[in-house]
Amino acid sequence: MKYNDGKYIGAGSGYGGNIEIEVEILENKINDITVIAHNETKIISDPAFEHVIKNIMDRNTILVPNVSGCSMSSRGIREAVKNALIKAGADKEVLETLILESENLVKINAKKRTIKSLQKFDVVVVGGGGAGLSSAIAAADKGAKVVLLEKMNNLGGNTLVSMGGVNIPENDEQKENEIIDSKESFYNDIVQGGDQESNLDQVDILVQNALDTYRWLKEVVGVEFKSKKLIHFGGHKVPRASVFKGKYAIELISKLKAKALSLGVEIITGVDCNHLICDDKGRVVGIKAVIDEKEITFNSEYGVILATGGFSGNVEMRKKYNPKLDDRYKTTNVSGVTGHGHIMSEQVGAKFVHMNYIQTFPISNPNTGELSHVGGSRFDGAVLVNKGGKRFVEELERRDVVSENILAQEGQVAYLIWSREIEEIGNGTINHKAEVKRLMKDNLFGEFDTIEEGAEFFKIDRGTLRKTLEAYNNYVQKGKDEEFNRRGNLVSISEGPYYIQVVAPAVHHTMGGVKINNKNQVEKEDKTIIKGLYAAGEIVGGTHGTNRLGGNAITEVLVFGKRAGESIVNNK
Repeated sequence: MKYNDGKYIGAGSGYGGNIEIEVEILENKINDITVIAHNETKIISDPAFEHVIKNIMDRNTILVPNVSGCSMSSRGIREAVKNALIKAGADKEVLETLILESENLVKINAKKRTIKSLQKFDVVVVGGGGAGLSSAIAAADKGAKVVLLEKMNNLGGNTLVSMGGVNIPENDEQKENEIIDSKESFYNDIVQGGDQESNLDQVDILVQNALDTYRWLKEVVGVEFKSKKLIHFGGHKVPRASVFKGKYAIELISKLKAKALSLGVEIITGVDCNHLICDDKGRVVGIKAVIDEKEITFNSEYGVILATGGFSGNVEMRKKYNPKLDDRYKTTNVSGVTGHGHIMSEQVGAKFVHMNYIQTFPISNPNTGELSHVGGSRFDGAVLVNKGGKRFVEELERRDVVSENILAQEGQVAYLIWSREIEEIGNGTINHKAEVKRLMKDNLFGEFDTIEEGAEFFKIDRGTLRKTLEAYNNYVQKGKDEEFNRRGNLVSISEGPYYIQVVAPAVHHTMGGVKINNKNQVEKEDKTIIKGLYAAGEIVGGTHGTNRLGGNAITEVLVFGKRAGESIVNNK
């Protein structure tokens, strides 16, 4: 293909918006590619920028595959290079054909490497989210030789794409805001939120270790939090979720990864772990995995820690325990959360608890299931109404209650409404521009000068909606929601612009999983332990009872992840 020498700029559409790239052509070859700007999610998109660009330059063509786990970023990079090459004089039709053909190529794993078929470590950690990284750090800090195996090409799991809030009673941000909290209050909220079904020993461990783990994050791992910023998640008496600096939980995962590497943890991504290895006495001594279609055995002197997350993305497993949650339901989870750790645990006789307790997240994209970050305006004061323009639930109720009430409305959707006063608290539309753009493209979000314009656009009853907001603003003035007794600070919705978002529940969290003891050791049905097998994070059942309160997942993965890493070394 003929190119003209020079430098050309092209743009492509990634997951987070436009990706702008400069392509240098020298002697009819792609000599250099420079990324000018992008809004892709750091960590998740990093493998695409590294490998897609390298492959294009090495092969001098855009006929290169997507990187597994970041396909949209891969496509955006290819599209940007294509558009630059068109400016360089290349045939547009030929390039468009190459773009289409690229989608048929086998996706690449970003971390191809030469690995011996037999590997020996003290500790094997399976899963690279918050629980796995915390486990690996804690074990390595005690002198263990640790390997962390992650199925995806990037670390972070669901932790990375969370709202970035971690519930800690008596945290620094609460003190900055003069909010009174206590471990007892936190404990009671968890137990009440889980309908008294929680394993109380696990709740106690979570509550008693939350503040110390928060200090460990700040002082040892180097994680930074937003000053004075707190999220008041549903079901909590007071705002107690400190928020990581930056976007989502990128700050947390980045710092955990850096700390793990500094302690000598070997991190391998693109690994499909499929079978736990037991010796003749039933002790777990390793795991079998596949990397680049080659079977690798990872032997572990002390044992294996499973931090593989839940099973929200496994429709068959969901249907097995809750037939209502079939393939009609999308999921907010990243693609790697498929219950693989549950399956491996079952193969070695693990006991499972609370598997039928599956949670939906109420404020999600009705088309894709994507958890809405701009919808975090609900915590700042936004209200939910139905097609008839009426409120129907307390917005800060438990997630399961809000979800069930949304599903009971016409069309099984609701409309989240806020205005300038609330927008200025969290700046959601500014901080999540890419999500807003995706929602607007599908007519799921709008910004309007008047509430009547918004009602007309979404075909909400105009008169009733106006009366609903007038009544609500009156409650704000009184300082009490007389209709639903909404907790937290009440904020008026009376000054344009007005924002309306269409929302629906999606499967979000699975409360059920393996049964553990107070050392994070996995138990069998007869209450004996499976020696050498530990678990932490969402794969563990019992902590949350019937329902997990928002912000508790990150607390759980950090507290129990750190604890699992310490326990596996102490009990070697």
